[in-house]
Amino acid sequence: FTIPLRAVDSVTVTIKLRPGVSPGCQIRVKNVPVSELKIRPGENVTFTFTCNIPEKYFIMEIQKNIDCVSGPCPFGDVHLYPPGLPRLNRTFIWDVKASTKAGLELKFSTPWLRQIQPGETCPDLVSYNINSCIDTATVNIGTFCRNGSVSRVKLLGGVVMSLHLPWNSALTTSGFNIANRSSIKRLCIIESILKGESSITLMSPNYPLGFPEDELMTWQFVVPSNMRASVFFHNYSLSNCERKEERVEYYIPGSVSNPEVFKLSDSQPANIAGSFNLSLQGCDQDTQNPGILRLLFQVIVQHPQIDENVTHLVDLSKEWNMTVTIHFEGWPSRIPLMSDLICLICKDPRTCDRVLTLVSGAIYKISFLCKDLSHLRITVEKGISCVDHRWCQRKIYSLSVPKAITQLPVQLHKFIWRLTAPELINIEITSSSLKLQQHLPEQRCNTSYSYSIVSTTPEMESNIGIFCPGGAIEKIQMRNNITISLKTFGKGFLNDSNHQDLKMSFVPHIKDECTFTVSPDPKAKIYLQTPNSPYGLPPYVSISWYVIVPSKQVARLGFSKDRMGIACETGRAYVNIKEQTLGAEETVRREDEPLPEPRNMHHNFWVNISNCKPVDKMQLTLQFWVTVVEKQIDLAVIFAVLAGTGVLVAIGLTVCCVKKKKKKSQNPMVGVYNANVNTQMPGKQRLFKKDRKNNESHVYAVIDDAMVYGHLLKESNGSVTPEVDVYRPFDGPVGSLPPSPPPFSFKKDIKRCPSTEEPPPLAETDHDAYTFAHQKSGEVEDSGYTNEKNNGDTSMSLLENKEQDGLEE
Repeated sequence: FTIPLRAVDSVTVTIKLRPGVSPGCQIRVKNVPVSELKIRPGENVTFTFTCNIPEKYFIMEIQKNIDCVSGPCPFGDVHLYPPGLPRLNRTFIWDVKASTKAGLELKFSTPWLRQIQPGETCPDLVSYNINSCIDTATVNIGTFCRNGSVSRVKLLGGVVMSLHLPWNSALTTSGFNIANRSSIKRLCIIESILKGESSITLMSPNYPLGFPEDELMTWQFVVPSNMRASVFFHNYSLSNCERKEERVEYYIPGSVSNPEVFKLSDSQPANIAGSFNLSLQGCDQDTQNPGILRLLFQVIVQHPQIDENVTHLVDLSKEWNMTVTIHFEGWPSRIPLMSDLICLICKDPRTCDRVLTLVSGAIYKISFLCKDLSHLRITVEKGISCVDHRWCQRKIYSLSVPKAITQLPVQLHKFIWRLTAPELINIEITSSSLKLQQHLPEQRCNTSYSYSIVSTTPEMESNIGIFCPGGAIEKIQMRNNITISLKTFGKGFLNDSNHQDLKMSFVPHIKDECTFTVSPDPKAKIYLQTPNSPYGLPPYVSISWYVIVPSKQVARLGFSKDRMGIACETGRAYVNIKEQTLGAEETVRREDEPLPEPRNMHHNFWVNISNCKPVDKMQLTLQFWVTVVEKQIDLAVIFAVLAGTGVLVAIGLTVCCVKKKKKKSQNPMVGVYNANVNTQMPGKQRLFKKDRKNNESHVYAVIDDAMVYGHLLKESNGSVTPEVDVYRPFDGPVGSLPPSPPPFSFKKDIKRCPSTEEPPPLAETDHDAYTFAHQKSGEVEDSGYTNEKNNGDTSMSLLENKEQDGLEE
């Protein structure tokens, strides 16, 4: 290679090793190997490389010095000189010295430039770097790639312009020219031409280091008058000012308040029609602790939206402790790319942002600058707390989405209720009509929304579960503070929001960590699982389910696995099952015992699961199911009843025949007179004036004259009153059994109470179909009242009387 340099061109070429590369190749000049070659103006040097791939080891710098202070400047197009250079990674540097009283302009040919952040690389590896030189200070204006919107850069004083080309680049022109301008009275002016919808990112000089102290610079944005521009500050910091104040100023043609001054912390103007200027002003910094002023911002240009003048009323004046955030999809975890065309939400025509937060107690009129509102979402947070338990325990709060939210043309993403209760006050949520279904693999939610319920304490956070409408859970009571998050899926929530029935209230203290009230529909099968899956029930936590069995139904209860699957380090884990009926036995299983087999439950029942402290890496997660079916009468019972009835009928017929036979052969029956009732001594048959229904002549004791009781009547001269009672059926209300309290917390050992033994049934001693009247203890003897519901027949067979006694018991 031969590189001839003319002295008048003031060009110096330097070839040197790439930083960080071991010297595996050398430059040979006149058979002398060297590792670096420097060719000065007026020299003509021939050289070769000792390897076939010199681009792997060497880089080249070509620097041209231009003096515009002592002589005229060579304005116009800038050429890549000298030609015929080796194919190495090369950097062309133009060092232009000029007076601070004059200005220089770098004008770039299309496709213009795009500023990039430090550390970024250009797709084609072709980049420009611009530095401004004021006296001895050098300020880095920025690094740029091709294919952008920056068309001109005007600078005060000298400039150092660099063009970096890769070894395989075919670029033959510099792509810019230099012109002379009058003083611009500021550090620099960067012009950006925005055609059509676009988004650009720009940075203050020296970014991410500090902007020069007390300096001023301007960005000029050329925007078609039929387009709308919006400015967003993404990253900035402020220095410590002794005098003046750091600020940005906007000059907007047609504005009555030019320049419009904003702090860097303010929301910047949006929806600007046409071109505008933006200036950054520094301040006099504290010499001891100057800090740094820096700014990275974005300008978005969009077409005017069809509905940009359509405002939506959001009335939050009657809400309390609530915030509404309208944001882009994926916020806040996902940050959109700077190049994305994003939707804007506006509180007024000039105050727009990608994220807008509204607070309760006010009325807003908002509009949207967005082609497709499906990219926007709404997140709401509402706090409900109990300060005075005497007042808040009497109030029921509706956990439904307000109409002010559902009427907006943006999909609700999440509505979060944060419920806070004081000591000894707990939280109860109810869904009386829709009822809740626990989302499990066996019963997945397929609705337009779901609820995530989390119990929180200062020490821990426990996920109660995910629930959706259309299940069997009517009520959930929880001891700790609760966070309920409603999450929507698709557009179906707009219709379903009209039927929400979730409510909450503050209730007295409960023993268990959480209690569910479950009311399955007839012929339904539901699955229920301990909270905090898949991490397991926290240690020493007790959870209860109260299952209501529908009338004329039988519930079948079963567990999804045979054992709890844990071993306890301290304490015991228990499963307790008990029907809520008098004398019901309680089923208790420990963690080292098999879980109960599936069983039928004829009454409402409790299921309680209490955890111990499991050994390391073991978690308690239990799932059980409840199936509700119609009650079925056992055929064996039916046959036994029929057989028993047949036997009783046969016995009755036999007794009747025997008595009839005895009547013919024995003396007439002798009756004992009862003075307490309106009757007569049975003698020979006579015609009664009243029928059996309307008199009490049939209330007597039948005694066989062959028995030994006749002499008692003679001795007492008929003055003895036999023990006589008149049957009176009970007409008062018969209530259900009193509800049993929920089972005790099973953190301690269970004390099993013996079941109450029912009294044995009375033995039947007489099967004769005679009518007797018995006197109950404690009853007034002269009571002659008879109930009319018995149609005047106060007599009862002894067998019937015993059955009635059994029912009353």
